Amino acid sequence: MSHLYHFGRFCLDSRKRTLARADSPVPLTPKAFDVLLFLAQNPNRLVTKEELLQAVWGDTFVEEGNLAQYISHLRKALGDNPEDTRLIVTIARKGYQFTADVTVAEATDTAKQPAAQVPTANSLVDTQPVVGSPANEGGSRRPKHWWNAAALATLVVILAAGAYASWRHFSSMTPPPSHKIMLAVLPFENLTGDPNKEYLADGLTEETISHLGRISPEQLGVIARTSVMGYKHKDERLDQIGRDLSVEYVLENSLRESGNHIRLTAQLIQVKDQTHVWSQDYDYPANDILTIEDDVAKALAHEIRVRFTSQQQAELAPSHSPSPEAFDAYLRGYYFFERNTNKDTDMAAKYFERATQLDPSYALAWAWLSRTRNFQANAELIPPVVGRRLAREAVERALTLNPKLAAAHVQMARIKHQVDFDWVGADASAQRALALEPGNPENLKSAASAAAILGRLDEAIELSRRAVAIDPLNGDSWERLGESEYFMGQLDEAAADSKKALELKPDVWPGHIQLSKIYLMQGRPQDALAEIELVGYEPVRADLYPIAYYALGRKKESDAALSEFIAKYHASHAYGVARVFAFRNQFDEAFEWLERAYVERNSGLIQTKVDPLLSSLHKDPRFAAFLKKLNLPN
Repeated sequence: MSHLYHFGRFCLDSRKRTLARADSPVPLTPKAFDVLLFLAQNPNRLVTKEELLQAVWGDTFVEEGNLAQYISHLRKALGDNPEDTRLIVTIARKGYQFTADVTVAEATDTAKQPAAQVPTANSLVDTQPVVGSPANEGGSRRPKHWWNAAALATLVVILAAGAYASWRHFSSMTPPPSHKIMLAVLPFENLTGDPNKEYLADGLTEETISHLGRISPEQLGVIARTSVMGYKHKDERLDQIGRDLSVEYVLENSLRESGNHIRLTAQLIQVKDQTHVWSQDYDYPANDILTIEDDVAKALAHEIRVRFTSQQQAELAPSHSPSPEAFDAYLRGYYFFERNTNKDTDMAAKYFERATQLDPSYALAWAWLSRTRNFQANAELIPPVVGRRLAREAVERALTLNPKLAAAHVQMARIKHQVDFDWVGADASAQRALALEPGNPENLKSAASAAAILGRLDEAIELSRRAVAIDPLNGDSWERLGESEYFMGQLDEAAADSKKALELKPDVWPGHIQLSKIYLMQGRPQDALAEIELVGYEPVRADLYPIAYYALGRKKESDAALSEFIAKYHASHAYGVARVFAFRNQFDEAFEWLERAYVERNSGLIQTKVDPLLSSLHKDPRFAAFLKKLNLPN
């Protein structure tokens, strides 16, 4: 027998799997519906997290953080915001209580319930797709259609080689613009009919953005890859894209193949009136693909009236042209790295390593192999000591091969920060990368972090804002800006920008962690506690609970949570323990755990100078001594 569950203005139909508010449909995902149904069936009592997980997901392993996301979704759907009228109440560390008065009635076939239909859990499972394995890498077999990679290599040559001619051609016609022109390179459209060419289309997009971004950063700003990739396979009005990204021009691109030829089509469009400024097709035979110097960059620079010096043109010329096979392996590695899962990261490492084996002089492949090894070490996908050694060897090789490779300097900054605790050296590496490629948001964010760690917070905020300007739809850019504002004490701005980051990228790091800390410093511990519930990483949740409980005046619960945190995570989260004691004004214990963190070389120490949760220690002379010990300025 199916039932209708009435609560307030809502009606939940268990047979039709619908939810309505005053006869208006309320759309829900299948799993969100299942969670709400179970809560409605068990009102006004504690429903533990374990109960909910078992009832909705059965024996399938699901992180508690995922459940918290569904609860958050339901609260929004129910308009459940004010704390005093909340229908779903969080019981800290236990579960949830559905506080509505629920009445149950039997549903009839003739009853009309105009609500949004929710598919059954079996018909639409809330899971991630399984990632397939790449093609066999064994032996020295030539990759199929190897010339596709060569086409990308040619584009790099194209964008470097035609620039100086463009400057000479245009300088005799029209003076350059007085303001900085903003351009978005939209994702290459894969028109080959082969979905396996997506990695190539994505690689062309990245390389085009990277190269155009180096033409003349003072005159031409190029929107970063992350912000434009959201438009891949998406039909969006051009004027809306212009508003979203604040650009004057858009470069549309497509990729086709025919026999042993590849065709690249580029179209430059002016946003304000949606006119096609310039369009051109470029055909490349496979045997000449690496040597052709095309007119794409020359025509583009001409049409948008960008000029640059002969020195800038010389710096654009690639120091090394990789072999087509190595380029193909590099592209595949980049494709898997950007997918951002542990399994894909392992695949990325294999492809980057293969690229360096195929072409040992390929500096960019060495730099990305270093970044991937460092990620694997931090995530403990490989033994950390081994991973960090391999990462250092790879980036040193990259810098030896090409001392002007910005990606290698940024990676060296990461290693100096995370492994060496060489803050000054990391700052120098980050500044060198920024000087080489000032229009790259990764370089801006790296320089911002280096400045913040050393206490140059005004500089960090300015650099973070520049990163947002050229990567406006990237949640990570907004998160970094919010972090710098949080360190600076600009808490309202930090909260707003951190929320923006979560809107753009719900799984952004540190996301809910950062927002909970901001709320704590704003004196909003109840809001902080709600954010902590959404943190998906259990050790960090365990770190934040004792702070929030203490701020709420619930000392016994804070003591219990702190004891539990120390018991479980003392070996790996000494800095977190120190931060809890500092917030609780237990100064001796705080410094004891800071010393433990120093001995363990805990990565949290990177924030010691600027962490607001340690502010109670600043007047203690031991804090200045500890900063000196860390080689941080006082």
